[in-house]
Amino acid sequence: MRPYRSLNTPANIDELLLRIERLRPTSARQWGTMTPHEMLCHLADSFSAVLGDLRASSNETWLSRTVVKWIALHTSLPWPHGVPTRPEVDPRRNGTKPVEFERDRKKVVELIRRFVLPETRCGRHPGFGGMTRDEWLLWGYGHVDHHLRQFGL
Repeated sequence: MRPYRSLNTPANIDELLLRIERLRPTSARQWGTMTPHEMLCHLADSFSAVLGDLRASSNETWLSRTVVKWIALHTSLPWPHGVPTRPEVDPRRNGTKPVEFERDRKKVVELIRRFVLPETRCGRHPGFGGMTRDEWLLWGYGHVDHHLRQFGL
């Protein structure tokens, strides 16, 4: 079970950033197809999209905006493996391609630090639609945690 946490506390932010720091290009994948480097690019693109720096297409439905969002954000159920992402945040499709591991890791850290600033406002989530600040902070922790767990972190 994934922990029910949010990016609303410095301790949780620091914990994720330490886990990101422990990621290696050779970290073993537990599931999925992304490499550790591709995962960093995916996370950076995902944060860039919700911050409005990158456009991601929507696949919102009534079910994803209500039931799926509530389960993903407000329960401790683990996020499912293998759910397709939007093409714009998929490094194997139209997303950012891995170039330099440390540079891409630094970009993710910078985007997370920007994302958690109190004045930050986010657009719509491609699947969950409009969200409150509290929901965005739950999503931010849950999304990063999900992908770090993908590599045993």
